[in-house]
Amino acid sequence: MEYLKFSSADYVATISISRPPANALSSGLIKELGIVLDEIEGDDQVRAVIIHGEGRFFSAGADIKEFTSIESGDGFTNLSENGQVLFERMETFSKPIIAAIHGASLGGGLELAMSCHIRLVAENAKLGLPELQLGLIPGFAGTQRLPRYVGAAKAAEMLFTSEPITGLEAVQFGLANNAFPEEVLMDTAYVMAKKIAKKSPVSIKATIELLNYSKSEKYYEGVKKEAELFGDVFVSNDAKEGISAFIEKRSPVFTGK
Repeated sequence: MEYLKFSSADYVATISISRPPANALSSGLIKELGIVLDEIEGDDQVRAVIIHGEGRFFSAGADIKEFTSIESGDGFTNLSENGQVLFERMETFSKPIIAAIHGASLGGGLELAMSCHIRLVAENAKLGLPELQLGLIPGFAGTQRLPRYVGAAKAAEMLFTSEPITGLEAVQFGLANNAFPEEVLMDTAYVMAKKIAKKSPVSIKATIELLNYSKSEKYYEGVKKEAELFGDVFVSNDAKEGISAFIEKRSPVFTGK
């Protein structure tokens, strides 16, 4: 593994995102995560999973520089669909996945966290979907999952302004389960994971399956539409300007074209 570290003990697996400095989600990292899930799924010695980021961040977003190597809207749509498939797999995964979030969980990083069954956050963590700041839109089902947790109005505010919320606010709005001082976050996550691991794997798997029945057909239609519009928006002049501005570390000037 180039971007992930994986270990397990006491029926709990730990996936560590290790792609400094920002733990950005590249296509390679997404592929590796799928491989790790394959391994965990077939391992009877794993009954719960914790995913976290090494270093300063959980994940500060998608790999924007990788975007510059994609030459067409169709390529961007395919990237979106690949991420959506993986995150849907995580949300329906037969073993509970806990995201332990510190530092920042932004863009694709938050979309990854939202696909986990439980989110524990550091009180001072920053969570948000700032894609519109780059002239883009979320592409890994973020537009569909975020309003399920925080409501349509708060989701609109977070998306339109690109402003993140704190870990404490994430709990207040329903995006996270609980917030803790950063120094005890991982210990707390392990306590919860070990408690879950004592439950019957048969009943846990059935419960996860049932929880996912709360997603309507409109949800899946929205996910499909998001991937389509992700590609459409990417080929706009505003998207090119937003990505260039990000790389050049300046404010973008959007024209609406």
